[in-house]
Amino acid sequence: MADETVLWHLGNMTFHARTLINTWLVMAAILIFCLIGVRNLTSGKPGKMQNVMEWIVDFVKNLVSDNMNYEQGRPLLGYLLTLIMFVFFSNMVSVIPNLTFGLFENFHIDFAHLNEIFARQEYFSAAPTSDINVTMALALLTIILVVSLGIKTKGAHYFHHFVEPNPVFAIIHLIDLLAKPLTLAFRLFGNIFAGEILVKVIWMLPGISVLPGVLPQVVWLAFSIFIGAIQAYVFTVLTTAYISQAVTPSEH
Repeated sequence: MADETVLWHLGNMTFHARTLINTWLVMAAILIFCLIGVRNLTSGKPGKMQNVMEWIVDFVKNLVSDNMNYEQGRPLLGYLLTLIMFVFFSNMVSVIPNLTFGLFENFHIDFAHLNEIFARQEYFSAAPTSDINVTMALALLTIILVVSLGIKTKGAHYFHHFVEPNPVFAIIHLIDLLAKPLTLAFRLFGNIFAGEILVKVIWMLPGISVLPGVLPQVVWLAFSIFIGAIQAYVFTVLTTAYISQAVTPSEH
């Protein structure tokens, strides 16, 4: 990712500037979306945005109730709602045209290295979830939540499943625990990053300004929206399933 993003160095830490900026934009978009959705709440005939918000909430509620006791999983609703919306909105960034339109090529702006960040002409913006650092952070947050809730719910007995059905299986259970955040992170990153690469490849097709080039671009963008929604769902449902496994009492 270093070839496409300006890196800010602070001590021994490295910050991916474009990822940070696009993440802030995603958070702002989610905040605006939610404020519009709850602006005119009513128990009567709801508006379109309230319907959308209620559908999202009901969708996540069903995910929780399908995987664990709903009352036990109720405190997780806020986190899971934030997670599914953040991943979905982040995925959608890759299908939104780059609105800088090369302006930074004509105006030199030193503030925050904006000139360098947007120096390359890209037709579409880079999704935060196409950066492995973002997906790995989300995955680590999930696994930390899983372990902490498991300990909170079961106490020291939570670790008992590591030695079931035999202590020799402890290493296998440990590998399984470590593999969960890796698979979560790389699945999301791989799908979104590959989608962005294919968008760029299609833009390089001969005749991009006429129907032979425009048609595959439109088809792929529509498919990218579908993939982005599926990946947001998969990440959230796996997070819910992992938490359910950690907090649900064993049957034996």
